Amino acid sequence: MLTIKLRPREERRLRAGHLWVYSNEIDAGPEFRHIAPGSLCRVHDSRDKPLGIGYVNPKTLLAVRLLSGNVDVQIDRDWFVRRLTTALALRERLYGEPFYRLVYGEGDGLPGLVIDRYGDVLVVQITTAGMEALKTPLIEALHEVFKPRGMLLRNENAARELEGLPQDNETIGNIAEPLDVFEDGLCYPLSLTDGQKTGFFFDQRDNRSRLARYVQGRSVLDVFSYVGAWGLRALRDGAASATCVDSSQTALDVAQASAQRNGLSLETIRGDALATLKALRGEGRQFDVVVVDPPALIKRRKDHEAGLAHYAALNRAAMHLLAADGILVSCSCSHHLSADELQRVLLRESRQIGRRLRLLESGAQGPDHPVHPAIPETRYLKAFYCAASAE
Repeated sequence: MLTIKLRPREERRLRAGHLWVYSNEIDAGPEFRHIAPGSLCRVHDSRDKPLGIGYVNPKTLLAVRLLSGNVDVQIDRDWFVRRLTTALALRERLYGEPFYRLVYGEGDGLPGLVIDRYGDVLVVQITTAGMEALKTPLIEALHEVFKPRGMLLRNENAARELEGLPQDNETIGNIAEPLDVFEDGLCYPLSLTDGQKTGFFFDQRDNRSRLARYVQGRSVLDVFSYVGAWGLRALRDGAASATCVDSSQTALDVAQASAQRNGLSLETIRGDALATLKALRGEGRQFDVVVVDPPALIKRRKDHEAGLAHYAALNRAAMHLLAADGILVSCSCSHHLSADELQRVLLRESRQIGRRLRLLESGAQGPDHPVHPAIPETRYLKAFYCAASAE
């Protein structure tokens, strides 16, 4: 196994628990560029003291991801079994049903790997060359720990492209669809192969739970609804009505099927979110609660200004639709947008349209998406519950 040596002083982050090594932190000659992406490596500090074992990709800025602080460990099926068993034990303490994010990358000590669990079906997303190279022992370990009926490898994402990996999906075993997904007493019949990302957004589970105290007897608008999880949760918790807006007819069809499955009545509108919000205002419609939960609008630092403007426009349009003393739930899953920035956006836009804004509570990703304390990138989700009163 090859050895990667760090430049002087660069090892401090790893000693503090960080798991990443950037290419400019490595003391290496031109031969480094010829290392096969995904190769396992030992990482040593500038005095040749071992810091850990990981995998390397010389073609990316983030060149090494650590798997363990023990340089003598064998990264094999048994190692994966131990990590997966630890991840499972945490989720079983948190949830009564097997529907959750089972593995969240660095948060579970498995960089480059995301797994969602849907009962006896697993959806696996591999995003790095190093984890791709370890796919065989990983799959063996998943079979040993979970004995799943089926596994879907959803390997179509931008991260794989950056790592030089092919965009492809793979099914192992049997995945009968639609698959019933349960969350807090609601059932969603989903297609994992046609759904977004890994199928369902478990990260908002706790934030959706907070919605109950605000919706009793109220009208609710769920913007970027996907399969209607916010809207259906509101109806189940006593909302008088719920309207879901999404650009995907497939997602809205699932939302309607889920509403029928749960004995609920749901309105759906297909369209671009911002255009639909403006059209609803033009029709004179108002809602007591508006939820704005867009996809990441700032995926890269260079997109920050454009993305910030998009968040501002969406939240301003949402507040225009709020009835007097309405509630706005504003979310962002963009790591490059801080909670403070989103709060400033909400304040500025509320003042511009003559609303008095009060922050009631805030939320983040659920505990099945554990944050690595040395890697701020693993904390990404923000949700603000705001009272937006007329001045």
